[in-house]
Amino acid sequence: MTEAQIKLKRTESLLLELIPEALGSLNDKRLHVLSIIDVKCSRGKSDAKVYIDPASYTEQEKRDYLKLLRNARPIVETFCLKDQGWFRSPKLTFEFDEQLKKSQNIEDLFKKIAKD
Repeated sequence: MTEAQIKLKRTESLLLELIPEALGSLNDKRLHVLSIIDVKCSRGKSDAKVYIDPASYTEQEKRDYLKLLRNARPIVETFCLKDQGWFRSPKLTFEFDEQLKKSQNIEDLFKKIAKD
């Protein structure tokens, strides 16, 4: 692993800790219950995708949460910036992680194939 990759992983793990803390400090109680699964930064650390556990939310609830998170994004970025003393914070993009659902669908398909 190169030094740049190590720094990238370190930034991702810091954001994984800071973002739930920042969301917990907000007044909106709905944002306190969200579970952050993963954070993936771009190579230059200018952008970061924040993956949220979809749990059992409906599509309407997901849209509402994403709207709330878009509005809270500048506050969360400022929180991370001040906490770490960074010169600039990555621009955060929030999305629900649908990989688990996709992998379960693939597993179900394999089970059907095995039965046939």
